[in-house]
Order: sequence, then structure tokens, then C-alpha cells
Amino acid sequence: MPMPNRLLAEFVGTFWLVLGGCGSAVLAAAFPDVGIGLIGVSLAFGLTVLTMAYAVGHISGAHFNPAVTIGLWAGGRFPTAEILPYVISQVLGGVAGAGVLYVIASGAAGFDLAGGFASNGYGMHSPGGYGLVSALVCEVVMTLMFLVIILGATDKRAPAGFAPIAIGLGLTLIHLISIPVTNTSVNPARSTGPALFVGDWALGQLWLFWVAPIVGAVLAGLLYRRLGRE
Repeated sequence: MPMPNRLLAEFVGTFWLVLGGCGSAVLAAAFPDVGIGLIGVSLAFGLTVLTMAYAVGHISGAHFNPAVTIGLWAGGRFPTAEILPYVISQVLGGVAGAGVLYVIASGAAGFDLAGGFASNGYGMHSPGGYGLVSALVCEVVMTLMFLVIILGATDKRAPAGFAPIAIGLGLTLIHLISIPVTNTSVNPARSTGPALFVGDWALGQLWLFWVAPIVGAVLAGLLYRRLGRE
């Protein structure tokens, strides 16, 4: 598949992930009387990945996440030369998704970015008040397990056609565990989009949501090289 097609697929997939996942948190999580809550937001993130993996996975591999791209590289599944173009497309898609969400959300009376706009954070900006170390460990471990799921489900020895289901459900489970800790990142592009609109503390804490997912992804790639060895 030509590189421009693949990069556009990554842009669209990440756009949908941020718009669908963060949109569920901003627009629907606490909507009066019919709010979807933590379970609904977790499902929304999982469903964005599941749906787009089936829609464009055959074009780009359905990474939608710089940590996934780097984890696949560490696992020997992705070429070094293509990392940067993929990451740039993913970040741009995440920013575009956050931009569309901002346009929609700001149409409501009383909308205020001070509410967080689904940004990731720790300390006083963690939904549950969890500190830096808790957030760092959570993001590393959750991303590590996410990449193990991805690497295993997409292994040529795994049953064909089911990878998006396992990956989508895996991301749902990760959100069920870690929304209270960091609002769940495991994806630097997902974190960057909302943070650019919130600015201030969200940009100040953004470093963790790049460093921790990438560390977890690299560890997962190295681990799966050992696990998958015959």
C-alpha cells in the first residue's frame, strides 16, 4: 500500500479515536440522567479502535498510536524509517479530533476548558488524586500489556480476523482500570490533542504521557520477542 494512503489511514483512525473516546468523556460521561459514566467511556475508546481496525487496518496496520508504532518496531514488526511519518500522522489526527470535539463542546452553555477536556494528568489533575509515581507505573504497565495483546493477536500464528476484537476489548479493560488514575492515555497522540487546547497544566504534564507509554511499548516489544520465540 502506498505510504500516503497508509499515513492518511493513520490520521483518520487516530482522529476517530480521539473524537470518539474523548468525545464520550466530554459530551456524554455525565450527561443529565443518561450519563454513560466510566464504563461507557471505556467502551467508547475500545470501540473506536475496534471499528477503525476493521475499517483501515488492511491499509496501515491500524496503529493510531505512537506507542503502538514504536512497540511494533521494538518487536521487530515495523521498519525504523517509517516510525516518524506514522507518529506525525497520528499526532495530527489526534489534534484534529480534539479540534472537532472543541467546536462541538463549546456550543453548550457553560462549557469551560477548566473542566479538563478529557486531558490526562496526575496529582491534583488525576481523577482519583493519584500522584506522579502511581501515574507513571500505571501508564507503563497498561501500555506494556496493551502491546502484548496487540503483538499476540496480530501474530501470524494467531487466529486470523479476530485481532481487532481482542485489541478493542483490551483497550476497554485498560480504561476500566486506569481512568481513575490518569484518565488513561497509553497513547501520546490521544494525550497531545486535548492538552493543546487546555494548555497550562495539561501541557506541563504531557511529558509523562509520552515517556511512560513509549517505555511500556518498548518493554512489550522486547518481551514478546522472547514470548513468541519458537
